[in-house]
Amino acid sequence: MTPDLLAPLDLAFWNIESADHPMHLGALGIFSAHSPTAGAHAADLLAARAAGVPGLRMRIRDVWRPLDLRRPLAHGLRQPFNFFGGAAREPDPDFDPLNHVRLHAPVAGFHAMAGRLMQRPLQRDRPPWEAHVLPGEDGVSFAVLFKFHHALADGLRALTLAAAVLDPMDLPTPRPRPPEPKRGLLPDVRKLPGALRNALSDLGRALDIGASVARSSLTTRSTPALVAEPTGTRRTAGAVVDIDDVHLVRKAVGGTVNDVLIAVVAGALRRWLEERGDSSKGVAPRALIPVSRRRPRTAYPQGNRLSGYLMELPVDVPDPLGRLGAVRSAMDRNKDAGPDRGAGAVALLADHVPALGHRLGGPLVGQAARLWFDILVTSVPLPGVGLKLGGHPLTAVYPFAPLARGQSLAIAISTYRGQVHYGFVADAKAVPDLGLLARAVPEEVETLITVCGP
Repeated sequence: MTPDLLAPLDLAFWNIESADHPMHLGALGIFSAHSPTAGAHAADLLAARAAGVPGLRMRIRDVWRPLDLRRPLAHGLRQPFNFFGGAAREPDPDFDPLNHVRLHAPVAGFHAMAGRLMQRPLQRDRPPWEAHVLPGEDGVSFAVLFKFHHALADGLRALTLAAAVLDPMDLPTPRPRPPEPKRGLLPDVRKLPGALRNALSDLGRALDIGASVARSSLTTRSTPALVAEPTGTRRTAGAVVDIDDVHLVRKAVGGTVNDVLIAVVAGALRRWLEERGDSSKGVAPRALIPVSRRRPRTAYPQGNRLSGYLMELPVDVPDPLGRLGAVRSAMDRNKDAGPDRGAGAVALLADHVPALGHRLGGPLVGQAARLWFDILVTSVPLPGVGLKLGGHPLTAVYPFAPLARGQSLAIAISTYRGQVHYGFVADAKAVPDLGLLARAVPEEVETLITVCGP
């Protein structure tokens, strides 16, 4: 099988990783258990099923390729400056699922263990994913923590891979990927004029995006409460609210469900700052809201397809409805401008950077994340059907996002079976009271319901 070259954004995620800043996604699924041995049975099932999932057998290795002006990327653009240096996915001939699925001793708190596991980088010399099975001390529940490197999968791709090792379910079948034409080491000289036009067009688009990023970044300042010196430690927490309560607020004031969920984050941050004794006056952290550019049933299931919106969370606005209105206005402006404008579009620049540039500039890009945004707030879609593992129902799932260098908090949100789950990942030393922030989420929803009236 021919190695599948990483798309530029995947390559960027692979190269900005460091020991203290692993670039993996996570999801903590809680299952009800029929017996104390349910966790052990689940671990056996995961290992057995993983062996038959091609996407889980893929490792990432460095490759060296000559200039290729013709290679189309998955999103329809071209990479005009693919000099030597890159990485590719390829099947691991030594793949052993037992190296990726681990059964732990019973634990009293799933999140406490998940935080310690999230701070450990994935091994880069074998397929970059893991599944940790955590039996509960109560004997009536167990959890599974999935970790996928961002270079292997974005949120939708990670969902597909995880679903492949759970009990069978009906998922949309992706359209087949059209075969790429065979090509030699050097480009066809007959196609050079068109390739050069594409290169110049892409370069102009890159400059346009870069200018938008620069303009958006010039007017923003970091928020000290959410930006800290990295320690490499991790802590996780979760919060759950009823989706019907979110719809009550949305119907009362308008906007979208996502507007309400983001406004809840702003209100929870305000409560958290005030309860820990920090002032919320003048606090408006810059939030990066990732936007998927992946079309439904995409022909290209692998690779990240992301841009993003940037907005200031109105933490300093005292009125709950005022915060929600500010979020709505900011999101409307972002949607009008489109995902190719603003500092959130910085991910698109990866498409226009040569592979060697990602290799050499990765550490610098990782350190610069704090200049663009203070906090990541992302939504991860989940299927509406109930999921099971070994017949044990999945009752809750908390998504976890990577934590960028210099930032102390990232928030991911998923809706599953009528409930909204907020997953928090924080630097454990910078945010020792993460549980306080998680508890503020349902309190903020209750406040919004109250002020919206009957």
